[in-house]
Amino acid sequence: MIIAIDGPSGAGKSTLGKMLAKKLNLLYLDTGAMYRSVGLAVLSENLSFEDKARVAEIAENAKIELIGEPENLQIFLDGKDVSADIRTNEVGQAASIVSGVSEVRKILVEHQRTLGENSANGAVLDGRDIGSVVFPNADIKFFLTAKPEARAHRRFEEDSAKGFETTYEQTLHEINMRDERDVSREDSPLMIAEDAIVIDTSELNLSEVFEQMLAVVREKQNESA
Repeated sequence: MIIAIDGPSGAGKSTLGKMLAKKLNLLYLDTGAMYRSVGLAVLSENLSFEDKARVAEIAENAKIELIGEPENLQIFLDGKDVSADIRTNEVGQAASIVSGVSEVRKILVEHQRTLGENSANGAVLDGRDIGSVVFPNADIKFFLTAKPEARAHRRFEEDSAKGFETTYEQTLHEINMRDERDVSREDSPLMIAEDAIVIDTSELNLSEVFEQMLAVVREKQNESA
């Protein structure tokens, strides 16, 4: 079974994706972490994001590994654990930029498809274009959304808990910037797949959203039984 979870930054995709993968014993692929890893690599090389050929070269050569159980997933870049490094706001913005480079998307999409297809039980993938581009034939497609203010509030609280220095206003600004880039890029813009189930998480807690998603999965499993 392939479950696609798409949506804008801060809608809860990663947390809920991990919860579903653990519950259903499926592989969890945080595709955003893969773009963040490329963004971190570009920043580490002090390269210009305008040099798209070089950025694509880094994406091609980078060894990105996602290791461990969903709730304790570790991200390795060229053998180094960068799980914490890729979660800064600076790297988040870098990921948003490199994800707009067509060649980078092509490279990572193929990697994501290979990992998903080779998983014995199936996989849960979250990102911006999983249901529309990476796995258009996914068994179940979710699109999680929420008002920018709600997403910014959640992200600000998460960053503060991790010790990152930021403000709610700055976080909201970055959320809006990412939204604009995600919906306006030429290659695989953020969009709702025609057959996706849309859930607005603005007024819901994680448990409520999880139960909604799990109910959809169980119904699908019963239909296939």
